[in-house]
Amino acid sequence: MSLITPSEPVEAVPEDAVPASPRDRNRRWLVAALVTVIAVIAALVAVIAWPDDGDDTASTEPTTTVTTAPPTTETPTTAPPTTAAPTTAPTTAAPTTVPPAVDTTTAVFPSAGAPRYLDPVAAARAFAVDFVGFTNPVVGPYGAGDNRSGEVVVRAKSTGPATTVMLRRLGTDGSWWVIGAATENVTVTSPEAGEVIGNPLTVTGSALAWEGNVKGEIRQDGTRAALGTGVFTGGGDVMRPFSGSISYTAPSQPYGALVLVTHSAEDGRVWQAAVLRVAFDR
Repeated sequence: MSLITPSEPVEAVPEDAVPASPRDRNRRWLVAALVTVIAVIAALVAVIAWPDDGDDTASTEPTTTVTTAPPTTETPTTAPPTTAAPTTAPTTAAPTTVPPAVDTTTAVFPSAGAPRYLDPVAAARAFAVDFVGFTNPVVGPYGAGDNRSGEVVVRAKSTGPATTVMLRRLGTDGSWWVIGAATENVTVTSPEAGEVIGNPLTVTGSALAWEGNVKGEIRQDGTRAALGTGVFTGGGDVMRPFSGSISYTAPSQPYGALVLVTHSAEDGRVWQAAVLRVAFDR
């Protein structure tokens, strides 16, 4: 048996050179795995918590898509102008197809609702026969005063005195209306055309007629029947003044006419006439 003397150095054995026991190896493996797990968790937390510009851009893209969606809703907003076109079309068409109401307050003939006349001569003839009472009159041509009014001369026969029918175009339909009639042999100083008359009505003027007789009637619109009549006496040889009054029943219309006529000495037909527009004081 040999003894180790103190003079011989003892070589130190490194710890790594000492084989580890199985228990130590397991412990080291667990520690390493734990460290790895902790590192992974820390990295994930850092990624989640740390703001990323790329992610923000991506997240705003859906927002941008939603923002551009409203222009799709602007299409219904611009659609109403399409529906506005039919609204403006009837407005421009109305004045063409529907003429304004005709003011007949100055017209003696025809009455409201009666047939209209596009020919002034036809209107004058109908007035002379249907309203005044001429029998088969001789009707002259139309004489224009301006672009909307004129005159037509009517005679009981070709050699008879002239009754001048005054016409005016009223409204936009081109129809002609009679606003009155006059003759040189029967003039009226009162009432004036268009005057509001009372009851009884005093009539003054001058006349030249067979035996000086002038028949007067007050009529209301829409009928040839007289509300009241009277007879005035002028001159049988020359124009002489006359004056008298006519009482009449209460009218149902606001307007009417004073009709003065003379008659033929030969057969009693209407010879000449003066017609004035009047309004009733009701």
